[in-house]
Amino acid sequence: MTSLADDTRWLDATDQAALVASGEATASDLLEAAIERIERIDPALNAVIIRWFDHAREIAAGTLPDGPFRGVPFLLKDLWSHFAGQALTNGNAALARAMPISTSDTTLVARCKQAGFVIAGRTNSPELGALPTTEPLAWGRTRNPWNLEHSPGGSSGGAAAAVAAGLVPIAHASDGGGSIRIPASCCGLVGLKPSQGRITLGPYRDESNLGVELCVSRSVRDTARYLDAVRGPGVGDTVIAPAPTRPYVDEVGAPVETLRIGLLDHHPLGLPVDPECVTAVRETAALLESLGHRVEHAFPASLANPEFGRRFGALWSTNMGVSLERIAAQLGRPLGDDDVELHNRAQAAYAKNVSGVDYAMSLAANVEFRRATQQWWADGWDLLLTPTLCRPPARLGEFDNDADQPMAPMITSSQYVGFTPAFNSSGQPAISLPMHRTPEGLPVGIQLVAAYAREDVLIRVAAQLEAARPWAHLRPSI
Repeated sequence: MTSLADDTRWLDATDQAALVASGEATASDLLEAAIERIERIDPALNAVIIRWFDHAREIAAGTLPDGPFRGVPFLLKDLWSHFAGQALTNGNAALARAMPISTSDTTLVARCKQAGFVIAGRTNSPELGALPTTEPLAWGRTRNPWNLEHSPGGSSGGAAAAVAAGLVPIAHASDGGGSIRIPASCCGLVGLKPSQGRITLGPYRDESNLGVELCVSRSVRDTARYLDAVRGPGVGDTVIAPAPTRPYVDEVGAPVETLRIGLLDHHPLGLPVDPECVTAVRETAALLESLGHRVEHAFPASLANPEFGRRFGALWSTNMGVSLERIAAQLGRPLGDDDVELHNRAQAAYAKNVSGVDYAMSLAANVEFRRATQQWWADGWDLLLTPTLCRPPARLGEFDNDADQPMAPMITSSQYVGFTPAFNSSGQPAISLPMHRTPEGLPVGIQLVAAYAREDVLIRVAAQLEAARPWAHLRPSI
């Protein structure tokens, strides 16, 4: 006989919600099944690092909002996502020792509750989301379910590992330079980075920065339904994406018109791209052509601007400096060397040499880059197709701190994630889809990028690719 934990392990969130809606299972049933899986499987992964199972049991046994995910077990990333009454550490060692308790929900977390999710804990994140791997000193390494010697990516690596291993069907994720798309690629999942201003970051963060939030999931329909549940501005937002003309879930399975798609199968600045990533993107291009789309070798010229990386780095390091100042204020004391990982201390130190004029020039350069990049879509292109990463999932340890080269993890990162940060700067929606596997069975994602606020196009085409080359049957053996 199989248990409910086994029977529901590979159901997506839409199907799990349907079990509750039909009375075939209760929210408590699904939660206990998820808890059983976490306790049985997660010791090998280290994906779920903070657990509030008893609190979740109380929620599941009570009256849940009648949202689209009523009764579905869910996990929050340990980064910025405040949940009233629970700890948030942002992957930081000092906060992990202090375990500060949040006094209120972020707006997104409140919307997750209204959607009916039963939130049971937090997933691992690199310290302050700074790296494309999930190996914080505070909580230890998270392993990729497809091969335990490899990274699940980052910074939403704990979320991706949990979903890919079937612990929960969907999990919260965020993306400041690729942190939804990178782990989606590494773990064989759907990872949509929404447009800047599509989902409020209130009340503690501002939509004008590089980061956005959404989820990682195993199906396009789950991602679309989740986007419908949490989208929209919050009080005081200054960047607000135009509302969609219909629910995003209605785009799943909708007819797709012939699209003009640019193919970028190399790095514009000459970074090496692994042959498996090239194969992934070329095979997807051929599939898109077979589905009636026009695919041509083309990409925005702005992506070949060597200044972009330097300007992005100035913004990224300054944001790190601000984060460390906030942690110090939260703890009520200066931060010592044992409180922050070396590479993040190095970034904050670099930021102190960035003058106000330098920072303003970087902001201005980012505006110029955003306009130049978005112009390519305005000139008649519908989508850009690229690899998600420059190579398949990295091995654990490749991004470790190096006392002799404090910035070494960041240099390694820049050579790994060459295709994702540009679209945080441009503010456009981009999605990673699990379209390829290496001969060793490691997932390799491709990235599709749409014009600003056109998540509808991404979801329609993603669902078309999912139907043409399904991936739901591909499951790690863990």
